[in-house]
Amino acid sequence: MLEGININLRISDKEDINLYQEWVNNSKVLGEYNPLRQISKEMVQNVINQPPTNFQVFIIEKKDKKRIGVILYFINKGGPYELLEIGYFLIPSERKKGFCTETVKIFVDFLFLTKQIVRIQAATITKNIGSQKVLEKAGFTKEGIIRKMMWCRGDWRDYILFSILRYEWKEPKIL
Repeated sequence: MLEGININLRISDKEDINLYQEWVNNSKVLGEYNPLRQISKEMVQNVINQPPTNFQVFIIEKKDKKRIGVILYFINKGGPYELLEIGYFLIPSERKKGFCTETVKIFVDFLFLTKQIVRIQAATITKNIGSQKVLEKAGFTKEGIIRKMMWCRGDWRDYILFSILRYEWKEPKIL
């Protein structure tokens, strides 16, 4: 378990399958900036049971063990490059309380301490100001706009790419 000041992160397990499925299938939880999805319990099991080398899901818990969201990483390998990207969401009632910023800081510490990587990146839809603020507070730098990156709710959406490089991170902020 990764312990923070107000939240903890733990690797997802079979006890989280039903809740994870409920969250991903609920458009209010994923929010207006994510594609509408409907996934089966079997699909969730496959996601949670992925080998941790290229993909891993962590549950965000408050100190009282209440599960409030998810953060994950995935690694895209192709040709001469390897990209590690993170994604996250919180349930609506726990947003705008600082939990997501703390989560991202803990996760960045964890990834730079355990993975032989040079950069961590995240992309967020241009209208998602809250997520942009989270990334900036966690030390990420805005790199630019990725035009028409994803089909989302009937339209192609532009995203902003953020990254943090190992030399910018320097040392753990929370762990």
